[in-house]
Amino acid sequence: MSLSFKLSKSVLSTISPPIPAAYKWVTKPGRVIGEPYDMSQGVPGTAPHMILQQSLRDTALRQDAFGYCPAEGELTIRSALAKEMKVIYGLGSNKESDQVDITSSDVAITSGYEVILPVPWYFNHQMTLTLLGVKPVPLITLPSSSFFPSPSVAASLISSKTRAIALVTPNNPTGAIYSPETLFEFAKLAHERKIALILDETYRDFIVPPGISPHGLFLKSSELNWRSTIISLYSFSKSYRIPGHRLGAITAAPELLKEIAKVLDTLQICAPRLPQLALASPLPSSLQLSPTPPSTTPNTPSTELDGPMLGPIPTLSALRPDIQSTALAVQARQRLFKSTLEKEAPKWKILSQGAYYAFVQHPFPGHGSEEVCRSLMEEVGVRLLPGAFFFDKVDMKENDLDRYIRFSVANVSDDKVVEVCKRLKEAERIFQEEFGWEILNSYRYTPKLASSLWVKVKFNMESGPGMRCA
Repeated sequence: MSLSFKLSKSVLSTISPPIPAAYKWVTKPGRVIGEPYDMSQGVPGTAPHMILQQSLRDTALRQDAFGYCPAEGELTIRSALAKEMKVIYGLGSNKESDQVDITSSDVAITSGYEVILPVPWYFNHQMTLTLLGVKPVPLITLPSSSFFPSPSVAASLISSKTRAIALVTPNNPTGAIYSPETLFEFAKLAHERKIALILDETYRDFIVPPGISPHGLFLKSSELNWRSTIISLYSFSKSYRIPGHRLGAITAAPELLKEIAKVLDTLQICAPRLPQLALASPLPSSLQLSPTPPSTTPNTPSTELDGPMLGPIPTLSALRPDIQSTALAVQARQRLFKSTLEKEAPKWKILSQGAYYAFVQHPFPGHGSEEVCRSLMEEVGVRLLPGAFFFDKVDMKENDLDRYIRFSVANVSDDKVVEVCKRLKEAERIFQEEFGWEILNSYRYTPKLASSLWVKVKFNMESGPGMRCA
């Protein structure tokens, strides 16, 4: 039965969610391979630390934990997060609780305007923009530049309709960690052109070694007044391993947060209250974790947890050693993935990796990433995300753009990483012997990529307003 009313054009023009599409793929009957391995979705591979689980249980028994809270979030967690950010970005960071809102990670952008997004992009950013009538303008990044976006190319894309540049660092899907110098150049560009720089820093805690600052934009000594330009997004999903609780944060100028509160109140009234209270609840000294040894890297900020912890501190801050330990484990798993892939399936080439992800080129020319990923699940029980999910629907094949695959390295064990690499080798045999697919022996980067892609920057796209954390 057809609907008797019309749906929004912006909704109809928005792509369907990619993750559910990948979960429709199943292993063919008769393929005896053991359990399927899932490296598709960027989700923590383990439950939250027991300290946080206990805090969530205790908070759920509180009689005052079930009502509304301010649209801006609980003051206790806002204050705790502001202090935690001074640890992350350096003790000279100029941030207070009135510059932090606790949200489910949406930011309002005016319909009819444009936002510059590096490509490959995080698909939920592109989807959010198209839903809200904002046009995403692609800023192409290439393996030849380690998938770093170019400030000068971004400058050439700014028009009278541009309202923001949005960057994800560490990046989803490439894993690229943008340097402080690159971020400063983008902040300077945004400041000069009077547009916003939106930094999605969901994976900032996975920059290693622990204690190294993602950038210096928030420091009092910075050349720029960050409040006039920067909007920083954060998610508690990855660092605290609570993705189902949908809790995020926005750091911005108080004047902007006042206006954003209107949007938050309309969209959801308030962010989920239970995880806010649990993360802000004080933890007795007897339960606090031992700090991770401080970094020996020069010019890195010290952390407040590197010394003795006296008296109760918020659970949020008490979990910093656990977060640092997890980051080191993920980094080690990335190294394991690289070495094992080079040993077991050397025709698969890692183009970029860092934090949660590795961006890999498959060795099957003439076959798109979606076809390869579907076949991997059907034949050897490995679920991955095609690079095609992170691009607009353009002619990718002629430029080798459709040979990228995202591996979510963080959400599986070390043993499974090794087994996945072995299955990729088995997939090569099946695809070649049974399907007749050609296999390249080495990574081939076509020089025409750089010249031809800039011509295609003006994709024929429609777009839409809030930004969801990667």
